[in-house]
Amino acid sequence: MTTQPARLTVLAGPTAVGKGTVSADIRTRYPEVWLSVSMTTRAPRPGEVDGVHYHFVSPERFDEMVERGELLEWAVVHGRNRYGTPRGPVEERLAAGAPALLEIDLQGARQVRASMPDARFVFLAPPSWDELVRRLVGRGTEDEEERERRLASARVELAAEPEFDHVVVNDDVHRATDELVSLMGLPTR
Repeated sequence: MTTQPARLTVLAGPTAVGKGTVSADIRTRYPEVWLSVSMTTRAPRPGEVDGVHYHFVSPERFDEMVERGELLEWAVVHGRNRYGTPRGPVEERLAAGAPALLEIDLQGARQVRASMPDARFVFLAPPSWDELVRRLVGRGTEDEEERERRLASARVELAAEPEFDHVVVNDDVHRATDELVSLMGLPTR
């Protein structure tokens, strides 16, 4: 019997909406959902672990991967650092018939839509603009200039919501996680 390839789910949304928080909740509560680990050229934030949260690589290594076609998608985010999804692990997971989730930015989601239009695209939205600003300021990982750059990006990213198949409002992490897992066709707890 041949295993039927699984459908990829892509989670995207504006900066500070809680994509990482929802992904961490999925890792904890739904370990059967495989989350792709993205590459990035930025430095780790406090508490981030290489290979768990991201693969932190040099700009030169990232360029090599782009040249070799080893990334499913990649983008420059907030005008500074590059992020990308390694192609091989995603394709292997889907070919095995297992559920796979990408947590990526809007530019990356658009690239994946171009190459994998049958993927399920889910937009993670904030309950309000004020809440998004509160979350960005509250995490305290960016200086004022970086916060302003990210908020400008967030305004553009929020306008892309209609491009997605589904919208999940992140008003409660567990509820948002359960809704996302349910959209993937998996039982929730």
